[in-house]
Amino acid sequence: MADNEPTPAEETAARAREQAEQAALPYKWNQTIGDLDISFTIPAKFKGKDLAITIAKTSISAGIKGQPPIISGTLAHAVHVDDSTWTLTTAPGGNEKVVEIHLDKVNKMEWWPHVVTEAPKIDVTKIVPDNSKLSDLDGATRGMVEKMMFDQAQKEKGLPTSDEQKKLDILKKFQQQHPEMDFSNAKIS
Repeated sequence: MADNEPTPAEETAARAREQAEQAALPYKWNQTIGDLDISFTIPAKFKGKDLAITIAKTSISAGIKGQPPIISGTLAHAVHVDDSTWTLTTAPGGNEKVVEIHLDKVNKMEWWPHVVTEAPKIDVTKIVPDNSKLSDLDGATRGMVEKMMFDQAQKEKGLPTSDEQKKLDILKKFQQQHPEMDFSNAKIS
């Protein structure tokens, strides 16, 4: 373990603190690599016309008209406004309604540490993507994500990334073709 890596106890404490910070937010949120969903509940008496929801490229404000917003601030990253939506549905039991906001990320290759910059962050390096969601990506994007995931896993194990392994394989092949050359001091960069 490297000197700067947290101990398992520190890691557990950090995860617990992160979960507590996220649970304290007045909304819930989750994300895939391509989009982000926010939800919060309001009393059942309110209708869509009672809501004040503004989604801009780099900011959001959502809540009940005449009351402080439930979420408001600068988005962590840009969204496609035209492809971002919100819905209002009745929660099971009928005592509350659920506001669901769907944000379409501009950068489909980036995990968000928080919805708005004013909120506590999560550790995006701990995100384990849902493999079924990888199938939603087109071939080239999926390949890139899988390569990034493989390379991250290799780095964590102290093993060469896919690009470093290719260079090693090329050097090995060249060594086999040229046994007369000394490669003992060869550095790969």
